[in-house]
Amino acid sequence: MGIVNVTPDSFSDGGRSLGHDAALAHARRLIAEGADILDIGGESTRPGAEPVSESDEVARVAPLIAALRAESTIPISIDTMKPGVAAAACAVGATMWNDVTALTWSPESLETAAAIGCDVVLMHMRGEPRTMQAAPRYDDVVAEVTAYLSARVEAAMAAGVAGTSIWIDPGIGFGKTAEHSLALMRNLDGIVALGFPVLVGASRKSSIARIAGDTSTSDQRLGGSLAMALAAARAGAAAVRVHDVAETRQALAVAEAISQA
Repeated sequence: MGIVNVTPDSFSDGGRSLGHDAALAHARRLIAEGADILDIGGESTRPGAEPVSESDEVARVAPLIAALRAESTIPISIDTMKPGVAAAACAVGATMWNDVTALTWSPESLETAAAIGCDVVLMHMRGEPRTMQAAPRYDDVVAEVTAYLSARVEAAMAAGVAGTSIWIDPGIGFGKTAEHSLALMRNLDGIVALGFPVLVGASRKSSIARIAGDTSTSDQRLGGSLAMALAAARAGAAAVRVHDVAETRQALAVAEAISQA
């Protein structure tokens, strides 16, 4: 899953894809590099991020999705918390709703997901983007995240979302310390065992620098991002959400070849 941020304040690219033409060029490059899915977002979810209005978010993402759909059949995911944005995105060609709040942001989220009928990614996040990294605490992060995801799957299905449309995401770096993220990665097979496709998004996260004990900036964390992607694949994740598509595909291909040699 290749990332296209149509935002001025993304932690990873500082808004380099803000603007329709730049975002479209970036999306085309990710497709050429071998992305299987594009994840398009118009509101940053980095720690401390400020909210964006629904109308502004739709204005950022809808024209881009429509343009991509006119020239490509690639599956497109809309990265948003807002049901109105998800509905608008799917109306112009998105096929997946990637929700960092696991359909809890609005009372209308569950109903909207069922009505749209697209695939839905339910992610675990402690708190909300502006405050999620303010000393997050867990008694047992693996057990708590697993239980939360299981409960959100049940809520989605009870609301009418098809079980075959549901994905889950442990939310690496979303309301979690580096140690929490490590524990989740080490025990990812238990989340995979819930029986739903698992998406892992650890690309360029600040936890990589903390784990490695360095001062790398977001665009200097390719090595750690590849390590996370390989670990996710080894544990049975269905997809990895990444900034560096070509490099990740190469790493995964080589790892697969080694395992089958």
